[in-house]
Amino acid sequence: MPTQLKYDTSFAGNTDLALLTAAGEAAQLPELQPGEQAYVQQQVQQEAKIIFLNRYTHRVYVVVVPDCKTENARKEAIRQAGHTLLKQLKADKVADITILDKTETGAGLYLAEGIYLSNHTFLKYKTKDAKPSPLQRITLADAQVTEQQVQELAHVLEAVVQARDLVNEPHSHQSATQFSEQLVELGQEAGFKTEVLDELQIQSLKMGGLLAVNQGSEEPATFTIMEWKPQNAKNTKPYVLVGKGVVYDTGGLSLKPTPNSMDFMKSDMAGAAAVAGILYAVAKNKLPLHVIGLVPATDNRPGGQAVAPGDVITMFNGMTVEVLNTDAEGRLILADALSFAKKYNPELVLDFATLTGAAMRAIGKEASVAMGTAGDETMNALRKAGENVHERLVEFPLWDEYRKQIESDVADLKNLGGADAGAITAGKFLEEFTSYPWVHFDIAGTAYLQGEDSYRGKMGTGTCVRLVYNYLSALAR
Repeated sequence: MPTQLKYDTSFAGNTDLALLTAAGEAAQLPELQPGEQAYVQQQVQQEAKIIFLNRYTHRVYVVVVPDCKTENARKEAIRQAGHTLLKQLKADKVADITILDKTETGAGLYLAEGIYLSNHTFLKYKTKDAKPSPLQRITLADAQVTEQQVQELAHVLEAVVQARDLVNEPHSHQSATQFSEQLVELGQEAGFKTEVLDELQIQSLKMGGLLAVNQGSEEPATFTIMEWKPQNAKNTKPYVLVGKGVVYDTGGLSLKPTPNSMDFMKSDMAGAAAVAGILYAVAKNKLPLHVIGLVPATDNRPGGQAVAPGDVITMFNGMTVEVLNTDAEGRLILADALSFAKKYNPELVLDFATLTGAAMRAIGKEASVAMGTAGDETMNALRKAGENVHERLVEFPLWDEYRKQIESDVADLKNLGGADAGAITAGKFLEEFTSYPWVHFDIAGTAYLQGEDSYRGKMGTGTCVRLVYNYLSALAR
């Protein structure tokens, strides 16, 4: 059962309580008894960040908000404190925690965010030794925030968890067809429309990139169109989101070099999961924006009919591509979707993909790579949105000189550049299929973590859901 997040300023005296306070005010909290105030003062002097008080009928947790250089750093420190606090809540078997922000800054929202995201675990296939968290409910009791703010945050966090669960789903239970069915279910739950194009429809559209990647598979490809179009939409031209939906990637005939390099390739559809999560949050919160999501989906297998290195394919927009490496497949299916997006005359197109190891090697798991043609104003707004939720972006250049690396002797383009600047040449390839303001997010380093990283957790992270929702909600305002 997912964690519940709600708003209620009234609570009983025996409620398990988390008090957010500045260090200098911790000992004067009126909610504490004199003996507790003295103990808290002692702990604060010893630089304790979270102080636990057991009243036997209930518990009080004093969370000391640190001084930080920037407001965004402060928000992130509070989220991290939420992750730390959850460990104690689990140890104490707390089912319901009420947060009271004594700093009067709305900090309770960030503590709740850290607790909620840390509390998510993927236990779907555990038949024994499953250890679900005892924490079921988080209540915000701050007069400085509104019920609407709490509900909005709850829907966004639900969307992150939905995206995480999609990424964590094993390929044995998530073919392209099953994935599209899951997207339809999300649409029914959140309120956005979905249309799934089957293999015959994809063939009739001549989506050569998607069809080529799918050639080696026994499972058909799908192309899912998700749309949220409220009557009060403020934009006349839609925002279009495109997500790479490779539900499993062997590398095709350019087989991945080592067995363990395939171990986590169920996560190669994290870009598509992010798009679904963003649509879910936008629809649940009824943002007055017209938003469309496009998800080309397939697995990438070395079957008998698999596309081979050296083959030339014709894309949806008519361009020809020499396939030099079948493990550079994500850009092929994204290219068709980006060309398809042109029909909507979009205001802006954002694409999301676990596209290159080069991006991950360049900046690790601490940020996502971004590049595009949308201009400084858009890029700055996206960067600001990312910093606000601590999903940071590093912009890479798309200089004309990089295009030389994807020029082919036998076709319009080749799908692989040289040994250097791999994340950029992948972006340059995608740029060829755009004719509108566009930003590409390479989330290879941030989408799936093999070890726990605070409230981002382990395995699927749901990266970019909070970032892009933050960006779109700012546009809606």
